[in-house]
Amino acid sequence: MHSNHLLLEEPIRMASILEPSKSSFFPAMTKIVGTLGPKSRSVEVISGCLKAGMSVARFDFSWGNPEYHQGTLENLKAAVKTTKKLCAVMLDTVGPELQVVNKSGNPISLLADGFVILTPDQEQEASSKVLPINFDGLSKAVKHGDTIFVGQYLFTGSETTSVWLEVSEVKGNDVVCVIKNSATLAGSLFTLHASQIRIELPTLSDKDKEVISTWGVQNKIDFLSLSYTRHAEDVRNAREYLSKLGDLYQTQIFAKIENIEGLTHFDEILQEADGIILSRGNLGIDLPPEKVFLFQKAALYKCNMAGKPAVVTRVVDSMTDNLRPTRAEATDVANAVLDGSDAILLGAETLRGLYPIETISTVGKICAEAEKVFNQDLYFKKTVKYVGEPMTHLESIASSAVRAAIKVKSSVIICFTSSGRAARLIAKYRPTMPVLSVVIPRLKTNQLKWSFSGAFEARQSLIVRGLFPMLADPRHPAESTSATNESILKVALDHGKASGVIKSHDRVVICQKVGDASVVKIIELED
Repeated sequence: MHSNHLLLEEPIRMASILEPSKSSFFPAMTKIVGTLGPKSRSVEVISGCLKAGMSVARFDFSWGNPEYHQGTLENLKAAVKTTKKLCAVMLDTVGPELQVVNKSGNPISLLADGFVILTPDQEQEASSKVLPINFDGLSKAVKHGDTIFVGQYLFTGSETTSVWLEVSEVKGNDVVCVIKNSATLAGSLFTLHASQIRIELPTLSDKDKEVISTWGVQNKIDFLSLSYTRHAEDVRNAREYLSKLGDLYQTQIFAKIENIEGLTHFDEILQEADGIILSRGNLGIDLPPEKVFLFQKAALYKCNMAGKPAVVTRVVDSMTDNLRPTRAEATDVANAVLDGSDAILLGAETLRGLYPIETISTVGKICAEAEKVFNQDLYFKKTVKYVGEPMTHLESIASSAVRAAIKVKSSVIICFTSSGRAARLIAKYRPTMPVLSVVIPRLKTNQLKWSFSGAFEARQSLIVRGLFPMLADPRHPAESTSATNESILKVALDHGKASGVIKSHDRVVICQKVGDASVVKIIELED
């Protein structure tokens, strides 16, 4: 790879490295998804997370019951009210996840070179000799010499809390394994990952469907994180299922790529999904370690060019127990930003980590520093070249708005939109300034009652890099007379001023519809 491909401003001045980091209203353009759980479910902690920069809250249904998650969500709503910071909700499915069931919850010690049996008989007690699992097809899927990981390895990367097994033989439904490292498994559920082996389970399980049709519908979830997406068909099936569930036809589906199978079909999955989550924990087990960075760079590039949000996971594992990330982790976060990531997803770090607020704040600061040296000029040229000619009408307007904003050194781009599509297209070109997307609600009816759309569109931009939504007053239509547009513009400008992004004498680029035409205009603010 030649150095001219680096998305880094050249040269980085030593002075900018030595000057202190400045905080602003937008902690960073890159978004942060926080997983809420035992250490991050009180109104107080969630409020701290929102202030620190979390814009999407993830609810992981591979543990905890719907009542528990509902309690957490009610606290999130209270925190959103008090902090006045918007937050979207993401439901993470369990999918075809293999689990070891430890009913007693007692720690299990396994010694290297010993043997342990994996059995589908869940009536058996988990011990250092037998591990009951939730899947009866493992014996048909594996063969002698295959690799299986068990434990919290998938969460922490620590070798003492996870075990690496090698299949020795298959006896009926049982799989006998050699233990490759000594470890102690603690807790009641451990994930089991069979490396590079196809597991014949549906991507959307019956349990997932039940949770989506009850908890998901009740809470009008913004995003569905589809665990273990392996084919484009998985996304289509999930979308078909959502389309029948009231408001959930608007829910965006993020395909979670966790294994070789998902990677093999990446291009087709990207076409179908609304966004991609790179689950580097499981991918790091399915792929040789030296290949992980290559996949990340290739996948992020494809997402960027398609204009679909890309989310990277597993960046600051060590902050689960420590106040500071390692140097390698800090570099990793910055590289994810330079590679073009839209959002960073924190799992164990906020779910059961000791420092959820500090972790979000630290990740935000690293993202902000990386954004300062992101080579926007090179990125813009690459994107325009990829889109090719002739451009569509919307694409042309979006790229022109970004080019104009950069040329006149605009402090912000304001985009009026009803579907959110125009604002996302502007964000696709990664402008150096924030994009305020003013979502104009649309009035719609189902013959029985009238309702406004717009809330979904506003919250769904909370996962797109550089996009900051505002929901306008529904009495103002998107394509209307100049008088009403002026009044919405004033609200947007006042919001920008209050948050410190716009100052007097600043230039602002505005993208809006006037009649049937899309217009990009530049205004200079007076005192």
